[in-house]
Amino acid sequence: MTSTKPNLYTCLSPALLHLYDVSSSIVVIIDVLRATSTIATALHNGAKEVIPVDSVTDCIRIGEAMGAITAGERDGKVAEGLSYGNSPFEYPASFIAGKTLVLTTTNGTKLLHMALDKNAKGIITGSFPNLTAVCNYLVAQKQPVILGCAAWKDRVNIEDTLLAGAVISRIKNHFNINCDSSATASSLYEMAKNDLFDFMKTKQASHYLRLSNYGLEKDIQYCLTEDIANTLCIYEDGKLVKK
Repeated sequence: MTSTKPNLYTCLSPALLHLYDVSSSIVVIIDVLRATSTIATALHNGAKEVIPVDSVTDCIRIGEAMGAITAGERDGKVAEGLSYGNSPFEYPASFIAGKTLVLTTTNGTKLLHMALDKNAKGIITGSFPNLTAVCNYLVAQKQPVILGCAAWKDRVNIEDTLLAGAVISRIKNHFNINCDSSATASSLYEMAKNDLFDFMKTKQASHYLRLSNYGLEKDIQYCLTEDIANTLCIYEDGKLVKK
């Protein structure tokens, strides 16, 4: 008897996305440090919507036209011409509630637009801060899933792979998973799950080093903490909204 469960695959880099059947799948955009953690935080704290764009120029143009907050980073720092960065701590409810955030980042927003270009059946964003909301949604939809890691300029990274592993550990019984990338992500998460921050530090993860060099250990700790902004962030009509 063939399995009636939907398939789940893990794509460890945007450079590999063309290998997967995006058009029949829900794609989870994973950019743990920091885009998808910041998106979850902003929407959890009452942002009206987050508009993800793939260039700084578009971010400024759309932001000005809408009277929205323009934010984003390149290589971990606030991008030139933008008012705010990509730290979840920049978006407390007292600041972001009821407002529109136009966001561009080095990796995460780029992958989201790639998934759009390939006609993804659905797109949500995933992070440790909204892990349970992501898992509950994927189980309820009963659709094929691609866990899409934004990575770092197409190079596989540890933190996005860990988040894929965390999702798989919770929902694997509901999916047909025959995928070495998923097995790799699961194994890494099982090794790291007792202390994700210490694992990143001990392994000298490239993004850990990059952000800690800017004094952003607090951001890293936050972005590795489960369910502190447990909101489903779903892409609809050009924007990410809270469901």
